[in-house]
Amino acid sequence: MASIQKFYEQHSSKQWLAWFWVPTLYFAEGIPYFLVNNISVMMFAKMGVPNGQLAFFTTLLYFPWFLKGLWSPIVDVIKTKRWWIIAMQALMVAAMVLLTLTLPKPSEEMIASGQTPATVFWLTLVLFIITAFASATHDIAADGFYMLAHDQSSQAAFIGIRSTFYRISSVFGQGVLVMIAGFVEKSSGNIPLSWQITLGVSAAVFALVTLYHVFALPKSKNDAPRVSADGGQTNNWKEIGASFKTFFQKKGVWLAIAFMLLYRLPEGFLIKMCQPFLVAKDGLNLPTEMVGIVYGTFGVIALLAGGIVGGIVASRMGLKKSLWWMALGMTLPCLTFVYLAMAVPTNPVIITIALAIEQFGYGFGFTAYMLYMMYFSEGEFKTSHYAICTAFMALSMMLPGFVAGFIQEAIGYVWFFWMVMMCCVATVAVTYLAERKVDPNYGKKVK
Repeated sequence: MASIQKFYEQHSSKQWLAWFWVPTLYFAEGIPYFLVNNISVMMFAKMGVPNGQLAFFTTLLYFPWFLKGLWSPIVDVIKTKRWWIIAMQALMVAAMVLLTLTLPKPSEEMIASGQTPATVFWLTLVLFIITAFASATHDIAADGFYMLAHDQSSQAAFIGIRSTFYRISSVFGQGVLVMIAGFVEKSSGNIPLSWQITLGVSAAVFALVTLYHVFALPKSKNDAPRVSADGGQTNNWKEIGASFKTFFQKKGVWLAIAFMLLYRLPEGFLIKMCQPFLVAKDGLNLPTEMVGIVYGTFGVIALLAGGIVGGIVASRMGLKKSLWWMALGMTLPCLTFVYLAMAVPTNPVIITIALAIEQFGYGFGFTAYMLYMMYFSEGEFKTSHYAICTAFMALSMMLPGFVAGFIQEAIGYVWFFWMVMMCCVATVAVTYLAERKVDPNYGKKVK
């Protein structure tokens, strides 16, 4: 290991060295996120957990990403970012192994009844929340390490690479892992076993990546705990307090908060019930491996394509002119789920096209949301204010997620998806109010 680090030190100015760790670092950043927030939903749905409990408890798992700004100073002042990355990856490997070994095995009768109580999975949920906290902390450290281990030109050169490999982890998490579960379920007829093997594969892949990072992550001279002028470690809690105070003193802050909470309201309800609907007997009743293909692979590809197109449109038109188009992209494609719930098609091509349309629209519309947060964050505490915005972004998904399952159980899938369409009124309303306040030149590419 010492010889590898010596090699890094001797060639630290060579940009190509980042190829040895940037792709794997951001692939590793995505795996636990999708495991906790996507795989958990699909797994509990297949285990027969009722939608109300399923949506409520899996939404609780999102809390660490909502709160991570509160303990980010600890990562900044204690140890190095590299230490935090390796430590959190090791912790997540341990949690994934325990998830694999301790996963409950409800009976076939209980699963078929659709009334498996979530309390059966109390240890699974505890291990998921540990993974979530470790993953959120890993995000802080990884992003900080990326900036410290690169110079500015190298950061810009690899920004697309890190995004690409994070997206690859999305396909792996929502597509490949779900397909593995589906194929095992089909061959064995044992649903708990299929998810136990899937969690085991996740643990094995993540363990290999962690072991690789022990040797491959460079030791940057810039990666050190923050110190003050007198040589002591700084505590930037005062700076965070100032950033919170100035955030809520910004002009138009309550409109901005309303926009961040309500723009994605339809998707906030939809995203929790999408996968349960695809596998439910009163939904599309798709095989698990088919969900991995149509939603976890083609759907994710459409989502990414929507984001790319959205970026191109926004750079040419600017945020103000593109905002309405993107709001329509966020809302109108939700009609595809109304169609799927009412028509209940069995043709996988039709289902794939419908899901791809909805995911493309979401990816396209989400671009405006991200740009708006950047726009509102402009100013002295740009980084901190953007972090606060991302907390509201997380909250916008959590609030509808808590109740989505209970509402669906009460009114059924068809009326639930019509209710999602009614929520589009909130998106239109906050878009109308926010668009009038946006600088017409913001987001336009400088010619």
